[in-house]
Amino acid sequence: MSQVFRAPVDLQLVNAMSRDTLIDHLGIVFTAAGDDWLQATMPVDARTKQPYGLLHGGASVVLAETLGSSAGNLCVDPAEQVCVGLEINANHLRAARSGMVTGTARALHVGRTTQVWEIRIEDEAGKPVCISRLTLAVVAKG
Repeated sequence: MSQVFRAPVDLQLVNAMSRDTLIDHLGIVFTAAGDDWLQATMPVDARTKQPYGLLHGGASVVLAETLGSSAGNLCVDPAEQVCVGLEINANHLRAARSGMVTGTARALHVGRTTQVWEIRIEDEAGKPVCISRLTLAVVAKG
């Protein structure tokens, strides 16, 4: 897919918008962007683990939704529209016990009323931890 974002992605601004939110609480940091993708990291620590010491599947879904929704909103005019989640699914493929996971959201479809993003979350060795797909609705700000 070619350029989908309205302007070059300002990672400092995207990270600043996340302050004092769940994104900030979980330690999610936006780290890179391309023409049709956005990337962020999340630590595997006490904030994101379940009681058995593994990365909580819900934390992976938060990372996926954060990436997809943030990327989607970079595609629309923020004065006119906002992207909101309609549906998300996640396949948890491998356990992560420590370190950092990295998620990358890639645009599959960027339309006038809907968007579809695929989010791949990998461990530090580059092995897939979770694959997710997020469908967003593009709605008028009101």
